[in-house]
Amino acid sequence: MGLQKQCGAFNFSFSPNYSSKPASAPGGQNKFFKATITIRGYYFMRTTKITSAAVNILFIIMVALFSIEELTNFDIKSQLLKYFVYKGLLIATPLVLMWNLFFLKPIRKKIIGLILPVSISVAVITWGPLKLLLAAGAWQTQTILYQNGHLSFKKVELQMQDVGALGYNQRTVEVLYLTPLFMITNPVSKDIDKHAEWIKINKDVNEMNLTSP
Repeated sequence: MGLQKQCGAFNFSFSPNYSSKPASAPGGQNKFFKATITIRGYYFMRTTKITSAAVNILFIIMVALFSIEELTNFDIKSQLLKYFVYKGLLIATPLVLMWNLFFLKPIRKKIIGLILPVSISVAVITWGPLKLLLAAGAWQTQTILYQNGHLSFKKVELQMQDVGALGYNQRTVEVLYLTPLFMITNPVSKDIDKHAEWIKINKDVNEMNLTSP
């Protein structure tokens, strides 16, 4: 109800509006949801980018160690590390291939990211997955035949490699230990007994933990 009052020639009318409400900004909720989706999308893309970099770097390290091991006289001494490299390639190659195929967005990066896993996949299929598994055994020291008198990390050893159901491979090599994880091997000189720096010790080590019959 309005309130009216006359004052001389003037007529005042008061009509208070009790139903007035604060105005809400049009599209406010939509803007909030859009902002939330944008933030989540940003963190998803950032996480994907970091994961892609980590996955591909780790894969490149595995391929590098495998290539050096197979193509040079460099050997992985640690059995755990060699399992990680050789068996890891069988598992990681298809996973990295699928990851790069679906999560690397720019077409140029996608093509570059697919080159290495596709190449390794072809190499594994050509060489044979079974051969890769059998080669995963690290060469272990059974007997130290000679010790270099000048360098404690240089030796001549009888080594064995576990090849599963096929038994064991055996070799006698000159070994240069880089670290407990890696070593460089070379053929043994036929006239090693004539070299004064080599001391014959025939020390039994038995890293394969084989028992004598």
